[in-house]
Amino acid sequence: MNKRPLSVAIIGWLYIAVGAITFAYEFRSGHPFQYDMVWAELVRLIAIVSGVYLLRGRNWARWLALAWIAFHVVLSAFHSLSQVAIHGMFCAAIAYFLFRPQTTLYFGAVRTQST
Repeated sequence: MNKRPLSVAIIGWLYIAVGAITFAYEFRSGHPFQYDMVWAELVRLIAIVSGVYLLRGRNWARWLALAWIAFHVVLSAFHSLSQVAIHGMFCAAIAYFLFRPQTTLYFGAVRTQST
C-alpha cells in the first residue's frame, strides 16, 4: 500500500498547522524566550516534527503524535473536566485513525521501501 490514507494526511497537516500557528503566536506575544515558555515551544515543535514525519510515513511519528495528544490529556486534567473530555476524544480519534489495520499497512509499506 503506497498511497497515504486520507486520515494520515489530515492528522499530519493538522499537527503541522497547530504546532506552527501556536509557535508563531508565542513569538508575537513578545516573550518567547522566558524559561517556562521554552518548554511550551518545544512541545509545539514536537507537534510539527510529528506531522511532517507522519506525512513521510514514519512509524515512530504516529507514536509521537499519540504521545503528544496524550500529554495534552494529562495537562488538561489540571484545568477542567470539559478540557479533559475534549482532549480525550481527540486522543481516541487520533489513536483510532493512526492505528487502524489499513494505516498500519501504509506505515509498514513505507518503512520497507525506504530501507
